[in-house]
Amino acid sequence: MTQAIRKPISFDEFVAWYPENGVYKYELHNGKIVEMPLGTGTHSNITGFISLKLGVQIDGYELPYSIPGDCLLKPLDHNSGYQPDVIVLDKEELNKEPRWQKESVITLGSSVQLVVEVVSTNWQNDYLKKAGDYELMGIPEYWIVDYLGLGGRRFIGTPKSPTLSVYQMVDGEYEVRQFQGDDRVESWAFPDLQLTVKQIFEN
Repeated sequence: MTQAIRKPISFDEFVAWYPENGVYKYELHNGKIVEMPLGTGTHSNITGFISLKLGVQIDGYELPYSIPGDCLLKPLDHNSGYQPDVIVLDKEELNKEPRWQKESVITLGSSVQLVVEVVSTNWQNDYLKKAGDYELMGIPEYWIVDYLGLGGRRFIGTPKSPTLSVYQMVDGEYEVRQFQGDDRVESWAFPDLQLTVKQIFEN
């Protein structure tokens, strides 16, 4: 569970407050600082596995992308800020980011190739708020990795099953494709990626 830390503040106040070299990570949700819990072993393994496989693609195809260790993503809402589980940045676009060099803050959807969120108990944030914010930013691709099948029935159907949802920008709106089991994940950012949902979820 996430835990509210302080009274409502702005994104800029959040960045100024954010502790250097802190043990915990934090996000800003509607003006409230939220402490992000340490992930379970499975959550951490899945996050690391996805980062590894995407990194292999970046290296092997010499793509102008990077996967930063730390990054704050600032949506259009001035009272929120997120730290995605995995974010793939376009290095050629980073020179347009006014806050990247000093603060590791991303403000432009054009700087992002892909965002990945691995679902925890607070699945509503990933399916509702973050999907909407990432869509408004114009981020072209967003994965929701729901390895426990926690999401609402309107998102992953009935009966609930472990599902990887890929949101892709089409004419200014997200279209969603869902993958399960032995399905190969189809990514615009990494079209040659040969990775099944089962391979991701078994880590």
